[in-house]
Amino acid sequence: MSQARKPETFVADGITVPLRHATFRRVWLAGLLSNMGALIRSVGAAWAMTQMTSSADMVALVQTALTLPTMLIAMPAGAIADMHDRRIVSLISLGIVLTGASALTALAWLDMVTPLLLLAFCFVVGSGVALMDPTWQSSISEQVPPDALPAAVALNSISYNIARSVGPALGGIVVATAGAVAAFALNALLYLPLMLALLVWKRVVPPSRLPREQFSRAIVSGIRYITNSPSIKIVLIRSMVTGVFGGAIISLMPIVARDLLHGGAQTYGLLLSAFGLGAVIGALYVPEMRKRLSAEAAIRACALSMGGSLLAVALSRDLIWTAAALVLAGAVWMMAWVLFNLGIQLSAPRWVAGRSLAAYQAAGSGGIAIGSWGWGRLTDAAGIDTALLMSGALMLLSPLIGLWLPMPRVGARGQEAELLEDPDVQLALTGRSGPLIVEIEYRVAQEDARAFHNAMLAVQLFRQRNGAYGWSIARDITDPESWTERYHCPTWFDYLRQRNRATVSERALEREASAFHIGPDPVRIRRMLERPFGSVRSKEDKSNRENDVLLNENTPGRSR
Repeated sequence: MSQARKPETFVADGITVPLRHATFRRVWLAGLLSNMGALIRSVGAAWAMTQMTSSADMVALVQTALTLPTMLIAMPAGAIADMHDRRIVSLISLGIVLTGASALTALAWLDMVTPLLLLAFCFVVGSGVALMDPTWQSSISEQVPPDALPAAVALNSISYNIARSVGPALGGIVVATAGAVAAFALNALLYLPLMLALLVWKRVVPPSRLPREQFSRAIVSGIRYITNSPSIKIVLIRSMVTGVFGGAIISLMPIVARDLLHGGAQTYGLLLSAFGLGAVIGALYVPEMRKRLSAEAAIRACALSMGGSLLAVALSRDLIWTAAALVLAGAVWMMAWVLFNLGIQLSAPRWVAGRSLAAYQAAGSGGIAIGSWGWGRLTDAAGIDTALLMSGALMLLSPLIGLWLPMPRVGARGQEAELLEDPDVQLALTGRSGPLIVEIEYRVAQEDARAFHNAMLAVQLFRQRNGAYGWSIARDITDPESWTERYHCPTWFDYLRQRNRATVSERALEREASAFHIGPDPVRIRRMLERPFGSVRSKEDKSNRENDVLLNENTPGRSR
């Protein structure tokens, strides 16, 4: 119990501790400017669309165009983040964003922007952001020590929402005084400090014992990990539901400013600033909420408060009351997303952090993208107030999902365990040798059979999410105390990866299962090469395989 609460206590006591680390501080400050520029661009794009068309559907599609790429390319982006230098990937992603922002600025300057062209360039910018998000989020753990990670995650959310509390108002002023083209140009300029901060980051990564996975296999590994991780799946589903039900407040805010409050770009900027101010307050309050409430209770409170805020915005026709409701909405909206983010960050080990965060980004952004489209269509059909009332009602009902899928407890389950020594082999294996069959034989007292079987079901999940397939557990019908666990790995290198991907908590589960073993002999492990054609070739045949590299040549040093 106390161990699960340690990250929460640290966040409460040291929210500014990550800023003592120079790399994180530089990237955080530069990210604050880039976030501010992105929000100024969003104000310019949304308001430009309201000026080009009266269709609420098209206005809502601006948000869809910015967030849909995250859903479409999330897993490939996460695989790239885990496979390659995250600093280089971030720089390439920024290059895509900067190119899209610059091109949009040039076209706006030439008065050549149309609604469809605006959506297309928003999609390009969104694609660069989608590629960068998993890299950005997973690189936090490389910029601060492990005990500062929860605080660093919260600070990243605060950075975005400090920008949100200032950027939209500034964007409204810029659009009102100089037009959308100035907003697009300022957005492009504010990406440059982040590029400079990444260029001076001296990233140090320990050399890997094994070559990186192939791109397609890395994607499969990420999907396999997520599908075999119940806690991550629950967070993904809950975040998508929140995005779909609550996304109306994000996508329809320009319509609220125009149709409910009868204001202009400055009114829209003020509404966004109120929402952003609330989000900053909410992010700062997350540590206290984590201390006082369970994850499920916290998400439930956020959903109910968000629902009430949406109803208030739908019924209000006064700027002050609408802004007050948006402050509350921003606070609970941000608290929910920080809790979702922490649930992923503190659960996924480093080897799959980018892919897990990519799935989270896809679920949340995909929910917002789908919701934005749906709320825009409903607004065109029934009006802005009806759409917001419906969104608020659904948010009030959303805690019922917790009866079926309760939020998992947030803990440091993703802490990596020490690497194991490579097993001794007598065959001349290469990294591509395989498939490998692993059999582990246990002797278990008959009265412990049910408890052992339940423990092995937990072992099954972590074996499969770390790379094993074809897992089974069998009991000898002639010797009831004899049990055999069996699973496959595609290649020898895949087996080495699988056995060293276990986290501290997963190793504890393995020890718990092994503790049921009885008898004088230890648990027996057999590793067998299926279809061992290469291992029985003649020496002359083996010498001709110039492209095969022996295991010892690919693993310069063995970690104990």
